[in-house]
Amino acid sequence: MDALADKLKALSDPTRLRIVRLLDGGELCVCDLMAALGLPQSKVSRHMSYLKHSGWVSSRRSGKWVYYALAASDNALQARILAILREDLPAVAEAQRDYVKLCAHLENKKTDACQ
Repeated sequence: MDALADKLKALSDPTRLRIVRLLDGGELCVCDLMAALGLPQSKVSRHMSYLKHSGWVSSRRSGKWVYYALAASDNALQARILAILREDLPAVAEAQRDYVKLCAHLENKKTDACQ
């Protein structure tokens, strides 16, 4: 029961829901999330740590950069919750604005590596 409560608590923050929406499009680094969310690195990293610890995101290191993606669902309930979020979050105005900012950032980004 505690593990389920931790998973659900991780989604109780609006910024973390915004991050889930952005990661639904694929793997991103902290600098990409910073650009889309308009938040400093320390805040984005703190949210990523919480989401990773609770099992919603996974990470991989490439050189000095860490890339995050939505984690493979480890249980049926998590998969259903993620499906609901994938369906509903794009309709939220703030999440849509974040996505537009992310697309513009990625279009202008010179390489695949963080800068």
